[in-house]
Amino acid sequence: MRILFLTHYFAPEGNAPANRVYEMTRRWVRAGHEVTVLTCAPNVPAGVVYDGYRNRWFQRESIEGVDTCRVWTYLAANRGTVRRIGNYLSYLGSALLALPRVPRPDVVIATSPQFFCGWAGVLASRLLRRPLLLEIRDLWPESIVAVGALTQPRLIAWLERLERAMYRAAAHVVTVGDGYREQLEARGVPAASISVIPNGVDRSRFAGEFRPEAVRAAYGLGDAFVCSYVGTVGLGCGLDVVLRAARLLRERGRRDVRFLVVGDGAVRAELEARARAEGLAEVVFTGRVDKARIPELLAASDACLVHLTRTPLFRSVLPSKIFEAGAMAKPIVLGVEGHAAELVAGAHAGLCIEPENEHELVEAVLRLAGDAALAKELGESAYARLAVPYDSDALAQRYLDRVLELAGGGTRR
Repeated sequence: MRILFLTHYFAPEGNAPANRVYEMTRRWVRAGHEVTVLTCAPNVPAGVVYDGYRNRWFQRESIEGVDTCRVWTYLAANRGTVRRIGNYLSYLGSALLALPRVPRPDVVIATSPQFFCGWAGVLASRLLRRPLLLEIRDLWPESIVAVGALTQPRLIAWLERLERAMYRAAAHVVTVGDGYREQLEARGVPAASISVIPNGVDRSRFAGEFRPEAVRAAYGLGDAFVCSYVGTVGLGCGLDVVLRAARLLRERGRRDVRFLVVGDGAVRAELEARARAEGLAEVVFTGRVDKARIPELLAASDACLVHLTRTPLFRSVLPSKIFEAGAMAKPIVLGVEGHAAELVAGAHAGLCIEPENEHELVEAVLRLAGDAALAKELGESAYARLAVPYDSDALAQRYLDRVLELAGGGTRR
């Protein structure tokens, strides 16, 4: 069958949405289907196009057999509101203009975040007269309201009306966790129209031989106990807590612990400048790194921090960082409440702390640093009970089954 997948983010970008679409679509191609991804020139999080690409009206490449079509967008860094909405709206318009240049599909898939990509899918499915599978990875606009990026009540109310209309237009909705499913049902989406297919991990990416000593030397980590945050350093990550925890460690005279912040985002430069101004050598920032380097950075870590700000919305989130830490058999320090905490605690895969609580963060890190047997036990359990059951191969097949059902079996070629 032919599948058209609309996504704002795709490889070689390394954020969670890009990784999820990449892992799914390349497996669908291996299963014998024709997949076209309609996306942008890679540019996140800085809004600067990656080397080797240009922000053109239309360009095409093949990535592991996935027909990857890139359209022009108004470029904006991953911060602020007005310019980012301009970026999102420009994708909607460019994607629709590009439809005549892509193969006519049997089914259309559109994914959030962001919200206007979902609406591009709604309009594309109507123009092409094909069913729409809507993937909800984030509740928008609620997610940007939660981090204070949108405050105008009238605009919020208008976007919420568009959100509900988008759900009604979808033939089926896929979401990434039970918490999101519950919130979608509360918004009127029928339970029978929702499938939960969580994020997962491609374990083969984390199964090689790595040189942690080289990574530690490159970032001046030495023999310290390293707790790493790997991912987008955005408004919702709440990584102020790392700076506060570093101050507490310094007050206690614990110079044998380091926090490694891997990635870039809206607040990375600000956090790094504050750490430098305070002389917090305990916090090391790498900036944006190629996603191919993530396994070696995790291999050089002793524990992995997964953290979001304390807001009711994030009680529904299952961060993909959980599964990547599990794939490297690393113990997790989890600062996320709700479904993520239930999963990690139930899997005996890490220590759960209150989000934005630097005292609990310090206690968790010091407990793991002082008990190698516990850290090893939690890491092994994380691999067995998080990485193995959430392997990308099985999840991609579950997703493909939903797509085939929606398309009525599709057109075999």
